[in-house]
Amino acid sequence: MSVEPIPDQDAVLDRTPALGFKPSGVARMEAISAQLTTPLRVIMLLSIFLMSFAYGLDGSVRWSFQAYATSEMQGHAHLAAVNVVRSAIATVAQPTMAKVADTFGRIEVLLFAIFFYIIGTVIEATSVSVAAFAAGGVVQQVGLTTCILVIEIIISDTTSMRSRVLLLYIPAICFLITPWISGAVVAGVLKTTTWRWGIGMWGILYLVACFPLLVSLLLLNRRAKKSGILSVSKSPFEMFSGFTLVKVVFWQLDVIGIALLGTIIAFTLVPLTLAGGKASSAQWGEARIVAPITIGVLIIPFFIWWQTKAPYPMFPLHLLTDRAVWPALGIALNLFFSWSVQANFLYSVLIVAFNESPESATRITSLYSFVSVSSGIVVGLFVYRVRRLKPFIIAGTCCFLGAFGLMIKYRGGFDRANHAGIVAAQTLLGLGGGLFPYASQVSIQVATKHEHLAIVIGLYLTCFNMGSALGNAVAGAIWTQLLPGQLAKYFPGSDVSDAWYKSPMEMAARFPVGTPERAGVAASFRYVQCVLAITGAAISVTLVAFALLLRNQPLTDRQSLEESGDELIEMGVVARREGGGR
Repeated sequence: MSVEPIPDQDAVLDRTPALGFKPSGVARMEAISAQLTTPLRVIMLLSIFLMSFAYGLDGSVRWSFQAYATSEMQGHAHLAAVNVVRSAIATVAQPTMAKVADTFGRIEVLLFAIFFYIIGTVIEATSVSVAAFAAGGVVQQVGLTTCILVIEIIISDTTSMRSRVLLLYIPAICFLITPWISGAVVAGVLKTTTWRWGIGMWGILYLVACFPLLVSLLLLNRRAKKSGILSVSKSPFEMFSGFTLVKVVFWQLDVIGIALLGTIIAFTLVPLTLAGGKASSAQWGEARIVAPITIGVLIIPFFIWWQTKAPYPMFPLHLLTDRAVWPALGIALNLFFSWSVQANFLYSVLIVAFNESPESATRITSLYSFVSVSSGIVVGLFVYRVRRLKPFIIAGTCCFLGAFGLMIKYRGGFDRANHAGIVAAQTLLGLGGGLFPYASQVSIQVATKHEHLAIVIGLYLTCFNMGSALGNAVAGAIWTQLLPGQLAKYFPGSDVSDAWYKSPMEMAARFPVGTPERAGVAASFRYVQCVLAITGAAISVTLVAFALLLRNQPLTDRQSLEESGDELIEMGVVARREGGGR
């Protein structure tokens, strides 16, 4: 890999992008990657697994401890608002930190992420009010989101195109383990101490888990420095000082673009998420919901215009117009859009409309994660062999659509056939989730040069979060608008329907299967579940369409596109030369 210096001071101050410019962080990572041997690569990947296992297990148990914490502070009702803010922060952080990683370096951003993760954890564990707990949660979320992003970037930096789908599953392997042990961890902690230690202990454990990866990267960085290859890829802090440094960083980070994008995401994501939980359709028309969404949408043209004028744009717009890129972003958006529509109230539907036990309902809702990760690893092995992605992506989106078809048919019932049907639906959904999400992410990566890798990963993950927000909003709107009316048909003029709407699990325990009340409520839940499944199926149709539009690009043993020529034209030439499809 070639390593190129950043433009000189005059080029930066004149705001004129130098041809062949490669950000300092990218060039330095290429120098570090050049020092990797097979044993060192294995050690680095094992270190990544250890780090991801730590934040995966922490995430599983922290949700339980969060409920105890807010309840103790008499602020349980604010839990949803806290989660909305954390979701918005996570979405904004991904493209921002990707740009920072390109400018300053992967190691520096990883250190920043670990610091924020630990500080946020300490603030949460020592908080005495809901406001302080929420502030700690936001700080920790910035660290967690950045850690996940940087890990994916590092794996993509140091692996070949054909092996990337398989190796990107290394951080996800933890989800094959954590669901089965997190309950025991929570119970063990609460048996001997309180939620404060249950959260606070991760300030120590997470640092220990990150230590091997940090040491590996720092040793590789030292090797690269000794070889002299890093002498031509200095960071802005090493090249400039004073006001000149401020101007250089301002333009290279595209601070204006970051501010515009952050405003768009915050002004659309938060109101959509909050509106999804409103019980009255009139509240969707409130100014506090409509106004920020309108402002966010109106800023989009200004953001696009700025990206055409910025000297170092956050998103190179010529990439976003290519058929190898925008269909993959559409898949990322609609994947979590459709999944969230069916997942939000699945547990309640399983308890009330299927009469599943809490243990069975928990296992069924966990099927997607388990099946998607286990099948995704197998898919990664096949991709490594066949060197193509599009067939797997098409097959996965078709599985997704088929799963929603099963959910429409098996939308509720107390017999074994409906139990088997919903299990099959979630299994098929998980199989689809193993076939195409990571494959489509790699598909977008192979369509660009290395200097744009972090940005396209950040953009892809941002589309994930935006899709999740849309799914939560649509599912919340369907649930709150349809279920009360359906319940009122069976309990006219009674407070019983309101009790079933607000506390379905408690009411299900009071009215077992066989009672007239339970039959009417189950029918109401089945109706709403059918609408949710039909909505998810309609969105999934677009997944299949986007999959068909993708290029069928060949995967090589290179890290990214060759550095000569325009990347998209070059990709088309390579694909045709090697017999690739359109």
